[in-house]
Amino acid sequence: SDRRLVQNIQHAAAGTPAEVMANPDSVTGAYLSGRKCIAVPAQRRPGNGHFLEVFGAAEHNLKKVDVRVPLGCFVCVTGVSGSGKSSLVNMIPRFYDVTEGCICIDGQDVRHVTQKSIHEHIGIVQQDVFLFADTIFENIRYGKPDATEEQVIEAAKKAEIYEDILAMPAGFQTYVGERGTLLSGGQKQRIAIAGVIAMEPRCIVLDEPTAMLDPKGRKDVIDTVKKLNKEKGITVILITHHMDEAAQAGRVVVLNKGKIAADGTPREVFSQVKLLHDIGLAAPEGVELCWALNQKGFQLPLTALEPEECAQVLYDWVKT
Repeated sequence: SDRRLVQNIQHAAAGTPAEVMANPDSVTGAYLSGRKCIAVPAQRRPGNGHFLEVFGAAEHNLKKVDVRVPLGCFVCVTGVSGSGKSSLVNMIPRFYDVTEGCICIDGQDVRHVTQKSIHEHIGIVQQDVFLFADTIFENIRYGKPDATEEQVIEAAKKAEIYEDILAMPAGFQTYVGERGTLLSGGQKQRIAIAGVIAMEPRCIVLDEPTAMLDPKGRKDVIDTVKKLNKEKGITVILITHHMDEAAQAGRVVVLNKGKIAADGTPREVFSQVKLLHDIGLAAPEGVELCWALNQKGFQLPLTALEPEECAQVLYDWVKT
């Protein structure tokens, strides 16, 4: 429920990293068909190649959504405000449960497993990053309190924040202030990502992680996420309304009014320009340029994600 979500946030705000991680699992089960289920630790099972499966999920803004995310996939979920993006994200780690359908991880209904064990598999980076009033070192290892210094340093390097930390007077012992107010927005996001990396999760969920960053900060965060996905095989679920970020994913799911409006590769989805416009979304700049030229009588394929690609498509079209 929303109350459970608020309680989780309030609890995190009240304690130190160690206290939050030591808290007993508060979600013990769910009522299925009127009967209380006893939650057990999630097990890593060999399955059908899908890390996450959503079957007919409905809750809050979602209306019977079906999504399957293969292991190691980089998926972007996009849509206008209120389309159901954050509702879907909050149901994956069981901040609240579906009222219809089910969400499965490794073939296991998340309502049958403990919240603690789910969080051992999934790292979450929110739009409004929460950092504890502690050092950078402690914030990075909050998800894994027994992480060694070497593991913290390695996580910082993978998150592309290591050099920034070394440039600070106290290095990893730098105090970040209440909610990380002594750091820039980009630094806070990358420290949050480093903390998730230190957990060694199988999946990272990012809910509008770049919404408050400048263009360079946005690019740096997305580049870091792409690198983790490509080099470490970590499954990535990115929630964003920035189409240039969505274009970096291997697959794009567009939500509209709680339902899936489009699903496919970036080029497949963004070629449906009229559908996107009707929803209230814009395609990446390259596609929009080709679309605008087509309204003037050209017949260009809507496959150019970048302006440079549009120029090449136009050149090739003129030659033919």
